[in-house]
Amino acid sequence: MDGLAKFNDARDWFFENRFGLFVHWGLYAIKGWHEQEIWRWPVSREDYAEYASQFNPVRFDANAWLDAAAAAGMDYVVFTTKHIDGFCNWDSAHTDFKITNTSFGRDVLKELSDACQHRGVPLCLYYSIPDMHHPNYPHAGRPYEYANPLEGDEPNVHQYLAYVEAQARELLTNYGPIHGWWWDANVIEHVDESFHDMIHELQPQAVINNRGFGRGDFKTPERDWDNSVNAMVKFEKPTEANTSIGLISWSYKPDEDYYSDWHLQHSVAKILAKGGNYLLNVGPQPDGAFSGYSQALLSRMGSWFKRVREAFCNVEGCSDLTSNDKILLTRKGDTLYAVLHKPPVTTSVRLKPIDTEPRSVTLLNTGQPIEYVINRIPGYGPGVEAKPFLRLLNVPVNELAGQVLVLKIEFAPGEVAQFSGGHQGQGTEREFSADAYE
Repeated sequence: MDGLAKFNDARDWFFENRFGLFVHWGLYAIKGWHEQEIWRWPVSREDYAEYASQFNPVRFDANAWLDAAAAAGMDYVVFTTKHIDGFCNWDSAHTDFKITNTSFGRDVLKELSDACQHRGVPLCLYYSIPDMHHPNYPHAGRPYEYANPLEGDEPNVHQYLAYVEAQARELLTNYGPIHGWWWDANVIEHVDESFHDMIHELQPQAVINNRGFGRGDFKTPERDWDNSVNAMVKFEKPTEANTSIGLISWSYKPDEDYYSDWHLQHSVAKILAKGGNYLLNVGPQPDGAFSGYSQALLSRMGSWFKRVREAFCNVEGCSDLTSNDKILLTRKGDTLYAVLHKPPVTTSVRLKPIDTEPRSVTLLNTGQPIEYVINRIPGYGPGVEAKPFLRLLNVPVNELAGQVLVLKIEFAPGEVAQFSGGHQGQGTEREFSADAYE
């Protein structure tokens, strides 16, 4: 039941703030197709650059974004300063392709940074390594690149990396406390630990992801593509999973295929119960406001998460205490939390081999008490020893079928510490006999 290893320095804010808002926003919001429009459509560099003349997000309000994050129960924000199109959402001194050169004219990053500082919300910055606008970027047909340099380009990886460093220093120096740096898509496979060291020197509290030029502070499993995440019961290294509210795009898309509330709850609960952080992305509209659907979705997420968050914050994973692979367990002192991250198949929750009677059991989703009993049930064959264990009964799985359920199980002082685990190796999938079934 050892807890996740921490950094033991200013970066440990990351372990206290578990749920964050990811924001993908830029010129690509205008067409509402995809944040990689310039590469996926494709559209010419010249035609795409013309979008800047149309970009006028008059409804942008940093506090409205933070209000939406607060409604969802989110603790921090990660903002896309520059995506693969090269357009900069701040007043960079190193390019003219920036938001302050649009008719809008305002430095949205400065306004977001000021709002975050005023409200005590940690701010992290996303920065794309590929840049389909910059003349020095060495295009070679890799993902998020042109097949070859375009006419007028002067490909030079060293000059381009100097540009990246200059912009990183600018972002890390001019915008107050920066709590994280989110590199993306190092398709040039450049390795240079000095970038990592520079970020920590300028912003010691900043956590750095593992998609950049060197070692990272945390892993970044995306959507539900990494099956190893499903197999393990807890993370051994700092991890921040991420997904968007819709399947197709990370940016604004008016006809998006939105994920169901249950899917998003399941995804969040699974990661948090295993000791990871979670980023949920929203793409603001071209006018700078979150859509009504996005706001409603975040509000629904918050209605669930705020009721159950105690099971995920300042806890340690302890799923090895039970052989039930249909649930995940977290612990805070003498309280266990059973997270039904998979669709429940019965109205009971089995906590075999725990055979200690709790003081109380509560369904956090509603606050209602839950019945429990310690008894034997029939085994699965002649001679199979039927030992007593704790069963939580009549859980309202049908009445709350659209929610991930979380049960709070309180024991007398010192009892949880005496439970023995070892039902699976660390970071590996549990293997059980049939009587572990729900």
